[in-house]
Formats: sequence, structure tokens, C-alpha cells
Amino acid sequence: MENTPNVFYMVAYKLYAIAPDGTKTLREEATLARPYQFITGVGLVLETFENRIKALRQGQKFDFTLSKDEAYGDRDEESVLDLPRSTFEVDGRFDKEQIYEGAIIPLQDSEGHRFPATVVSVGEKTVTVDLNYPLAGCALQYVGEVIEARPATADEVNGVLRMLRGEGCGCCGGGDGCDGCGGGCGEGEGCHHGEHADGHEGCCGGHGGCHGHHHA
Repeated sequence: MENTPNVFYMVAYKLYAIAPDGTKTLREEATLARPYQFITGVGLVLETFENRIKALRQGQKFDFTLSKDEAYGDRDEESVLDLPRSTFEVDGRFDKEQIYEGAIIPLQDSEGHRFPATVVSVGEKTVTVDLNYPLAGCALQYVGEVIEARPATADEVNGVLRMLRGEGCGCCGGGDGCDGCGGGCGEGEGCHHGEHADGHEGCCGGHGGCHGHHHA
């Protein structure tokens, strides 16, 4: 279906992150019972991942590795920022239920662009966040099988487009649902804590949660 612009895929896979020292760690698994679903041609998954899957047919197994440059590139230490605790207040109170060390949270810049961040530490006055994608600096190995592959319906494509416009989650998504996020915060000015991503599992999952596969 390489010539079909929007294809609905359902895949089961294991995602291994391969660190620069060669250490391989299982980072994500989409099982046959809870497969990963996405639509091609809408920019929600890594283009390199999408291109590899597009070459496959329903029922085919796969085992391929994306280099770090084909995935999320190198880590950028300048993307580790200290933000005021007030950034994470809800109704004047610090959101301690969602903001804790190790949490992956959605942030939003002054132009409304959303992007994921990992909470590194929580201090008395600031919260340190890492805007690097969690899998940055790693090669990614995908081992799995294509469960379903068919042309996407208009309703499915429109559902994803509505999600991209912030009108809720579509019937399926790609990557982390927060793909295409990038920075845009400068020194953290204009960033604020967005709505938490819980409750979107199975709707826009993939590649590390918020992801996207994955993430784009």
C-alpha cells in the first residue's frame, strides 16, 4: 500500500532502545491484545518508522533498527530548563499529583504548540524539566508483526486531524500524540503546564507515550 496516502495500520511490536555504549533496553511493547494503531500520511509518527512499515503487508513480521539520526537525534543539554514552580500551579496550588521526578508531562508554549517534557527534579522555587525526547541519543530496534493494513476511512483521517487541532483524540494516532512538538520555549518563557495526557492510552499511544512513537 505504498502508493495509498492514508493507510490504517495495526502493529504488535517490542521497541528496544540501544544506547551509545550498545546497551539494549526494552522501552515499549504493543501486544496482540493492545496493538499500536496509526494512520500514515498525517505526520504523527516518525517518517523513518512509517516508511519501514509502509513497505510491509498484513501478516508480515519485521525486525529493523533506526539509527539515532533516523530517530530522535542527539540529546541537547541546553534543552534542560529550570521553570518556576508557579508554571505548574492549578488554581493557585502546585500540581504535585502530576509533577514529580520522572513524570512525562505536556507543556505548551506561547503559540499553543504542545511538547512533552520529563521532570528531572522538583525544588522549592523551580522545577527542572528535560525537553529532549526520552529516546534521544538512542538507536531504536522494532521487532513485531503487522496485524492489519487497509486504506483508512475518511472518518479515521478526520479524527486524527481533529486531534491535531486540539479538538480531542482521534480514533487512532501516532507517536506520542505530542509529536511534531519541538521546543520553542527559549529560556522557558511562555511555557506553561498543559492538560495532563492521562486517559489517552490506546488512542494516541506509541513510542514512549507522549509517543510518539512515537513519536515525528
